[in-house]
Amino acid sequence: MPRRRIWIYVLMFALSTINYVDRVVLSVSATSITREFGITPVELGYLFSSFLWLYVVCLVPMGMLVDRFGSRVVNAAGIGLWSAATALTALASGLGGFVVARIAMGIGESTTYPAAGRVIREWIPRSERALFAAIFNAGAYFGPAIGGIALAWLVEAAGWRAAFLACGAAGFVWLAAWLVWYRRPERAGWLDPRERDLILGEREPDAAAPAAAPSSLGRLLASRAMLGLMLTQGCAVYTQYLFLTWLPNYFQTERGMPMLKSGAMMAIPYLGAVILTTLVGRFSDARLDAAAAASGERRRVAAFAMLAGAVILLAPVTSSVPLVLLLIMIALAGVASTVALNIALVGDLIASSADAGRATGLLILGGNIFGILAPIVTGYVVQATGSFDAAFLVAGGLLLIGAASIFLLARHPIGATAPSLPANPGPVHVLPAAERP
Repeated sequence: MPRRRIWIYVLMFALSTINYVDRVVLSVSATSITREFGITPVELGYLFSSFLWLYVVCLVPMGMLVDRFGSRVVNAAGIGLWSAATALTALASGLGGFVVARIAMGIGESTTYPAAGRVIREWIPRSERALFAAIFNAGAYFGPAIGGIALAWLVEAAGWRAAFLACGAAGFVWLAAWLVWYRRPERAGWLDPRERDLILGEREPDAAAPAAAPSSLGRLLASRAMLGLMLTQGCAVYTQYLFLTWLPNYFQTERGMPMLKSGAMMAIPYLGAVILTTLVGRFSDARLDAAAAASGERRRVAAFAMLAGAVILLAPVTSSVPLVLLLIMIALAGVASTVALNIALVGDLIASSADAGRATGLLILGGNIFGILAPIVTGYVVQATGSFDAAFLVAGGLLLIGAASIFLLARHPIGATAPSLPANPGPVHVLPAAERP
């Protein structure tokens, strides 16, 4: 049987890789930029966070647009906007210019995860759902890994402005490939008919029924599983953004490494996380049948991953760089696995595929509300204490909370409608007054 759907895996992995290369370019360039413009740690924390200010506001509306217009159109518009904003960052002449460019970039990138939620329901059989989500989300860690090395070299060789221009250009290359190759399986001419039949045959029945009515946001938020997933996502993404924004600075300031070496050090735990999260996704798919997945059994693996990530609590008590790298790698792998499994869990638990975009948007919204805080809180902590120790303790505590949240709450359908009465319930018998209780 042909497996040409692998190209969907490749496209979406490349999308998330570019997404996170564009996010990390500011982190890698931060030392050069702060030196040039005299930016303080607190101001740097707000600058790191500014990407998320409208990103979180746009997530649910973008999910609704994905459900209305489809992944192809919304994803194309999103990467076009954020790639232009990334390239134009090279023209910034002060803190205000950076903030404006990062806000525009955040609006564009808010399309990515809601669109991925829709792609899962359109293209990916249930038996591959966690694997796909893991590979897609692995780009969020592969991006910083290659960015940590390549962008550090580029900043050293040609300056920070060249790095932003290169990142913007990469996005436009991906956009061209997306417009040429991506269609729904029903319309993808390059897809073998036998594979198309397999994909369509393994969809849930409602996925083939475009007339299915989407749930209201209120109904989705009334689900304890949705709220539990949003809280767990937030606890995971806090740690993700702590590392994404501050890790190069941590290696350069607290560990005394030059820029190129700090980029290489950043790449090590991120590459390890890519491998581990893909293995966890494959394990999650292999151990679940359809009934177990629909009842939220995938949450057990996610809870374990969060507990494993909490090893970052040990970072303040070690001075060994190799051991710190190992702890960061385990924490990143736990966070990456949880984020991927949460996306797969949304696909498992939503009652209708018409809710795929908005439910995934809510999930990512929950994560990035916490993500907004991570760079800012860390900036204040570092400026007040001169150390990252307390920042790591906060992250580890949140990972423990997230493990409890997903294990206890993510087990019921999301957006399910209440059962209706039969259309003809039959005659109604009314008891005489004397016989009523």
